[in-house]
Amino acid sequence: MNFVYSDAQRQHDPRHFLSSGAPQPNPEVPERVTRLLAGARAAGLTEAAPLDHGLGPIAAIHTPEYIRFLEKIYARWQRIPDASVEVIPNIHPNRRDFPYPASAVGQAGYHMADTACPISDKTWTSAYWSAQTAVSAAEEVLNGARAVYGLARPPGHHAFADMAGGFCFLNNSAIAAQHLRRAHERVAILDVDLHHGNGTQGIFYERPDVLTVSIHADPGRFYPFFWGNASERGEGPGLGYNLNLPLPRHSADAAFLEALDAALDRIRAFAPSALVVALGLDAFEGDPFGGLSVTTDGFTSIGERCASLGLPTAIIQEGGYVCDALADNLTAVLTGFDSTRG
Repeated sequence: MNFVYSDAQRQHDPRHFLSSGAPQPNPEVPERVTRLLAGARAAGLTEAAPLDHGLGPIAAIHTPEYIRFLEKIYARWQRIPDASVEVIPNIHPNRRDFPYPASAVGQAGYHMADTACPISDKTWTSAYWSAQTAVSAAEEVLNGARAVYGLARPPGHHAFADMAGGFCFLNNSAIAAQHLRRAHERVAILDVDLHHGNGTQGIFYERPDVLTVSIHADPGRFYPFFWGNASERGEGPGLGYNLNLPLPRHSADAAFLEALDAALDRIRAFAPSALVVALGLDAFEGDPFGGLSVTTDGFTSIGERCASLGLPTAIIQEGGYVCDALADNLTAVLTGFDSTRG
């Protein structure tokens, strides 16, 4: 198996985020890249640099207003007297049926769901190459690779078509799935991150061609709070094409793998011809977010069971934060997947 990675993804280096109202060091740091690289290499994967596919695959998912915002907002923000070093919203609208705001402050509130994804002068570059990594992984799958791992950072699954959130700017997994649609009539996205993939769900919620499935900590008392309930099934033509499998806090391997089996059953019923695995490693028992209790052996089983679908697969990195076992957990997933590859 190959893996795709660009060192430009290290440039985004956010300083803080608010947690329960208090400023904390932002955990989505470049050190994640160092550890994930170690995990991919320990699994024996061959490294490749992403190709630059341009804005087309990004614009297939994200609105032109939002893309321009991400590209230009830092320079505009710095022209505000006494502005913060990073772009952080201080207002959030409770509706979106109003004229598009002209001011940088208003646009930041419009396009940023929370304070967890501050934008610096390097954020667009890193997010752009994270998305290109996902596209290049999907392109290798289109060209016949059985599976490719895209080491995409910053992550993406909380980003909506026109809104950042939860450390995410461009929705890499959604971009990869849409790219796979060039040759595949139906594509499934399986999100195994600790947190619900609310952006991914929102992007495809009214579409029947991309099945979205997410296993995550119950959002009743956990981020992203407002999405991820089992009752959310899709709307319009997409009704029945979204499956959420929320788990009680601190659920361990047995509960997670039981939910994964249910997810795989739904994917088989959808009969896709390609798969995107939105790979979060933050369900780990020792992850700083502490939401679930999956072990390293559990990640091996996750990889094995995802491979059992026998589908061409783009594995796109989502969450998983700095802890002693981060590299080992990635190695476990990738070797587990390869061990049952057909």
